[in-house]
Amino acid sequence: MSESPFPRDPEAPDPAPGPDPTEPPRPPAYTPGSVQPRLNRPLHERYPQIRPTSGYGDPRIRHTGPGPGAGAEQEPERSAKLTARLVLALSVVVGQLWGLTIVVNEWMSGDTGTAWWGAGFLVLSFLVVLGLWLLDPKDR
Repeated sequence: MSESPFPRDPEAPDPAPGPDPTEPPRPPAYTPGSVQPRLNRPLHERYPQIRPTSGYGDPRIRHTGPGPGAGAEQEPERSAKLTARLVLALSVVVGQLWGLTIVVNEWMSGDTGTAWWGAGFLVLSFLVVLGLWLLDPKDR
């Protein structure tokens, strides 16, 4: 039997008169859905470098994820303090937005006395937020 296990590709150019016996044979190009069965080889034959242990089953991987204790709060008191200060600051900001709406409405209607009192409220609330920020400099 003189035929090789893979039939010759009709579109391939004619081979050289004598192949070099020291050179390993080159695999044919893969064409998905080819009519030639030699080109529809199984995955492990087409890509021998992909092994069943590639990925999650790789024995070199010992630990996955960030490790024990990750995501747990390390300083709960500090977290509670920062959350309380954040809630206070956000409530002051909401109050400032509300106050700004009232001040602009009063100013536009011509009641400048109430607008100046509202402007004073806005300045006072800004000073409260500034005081909260200055309260603990190590948390910045």
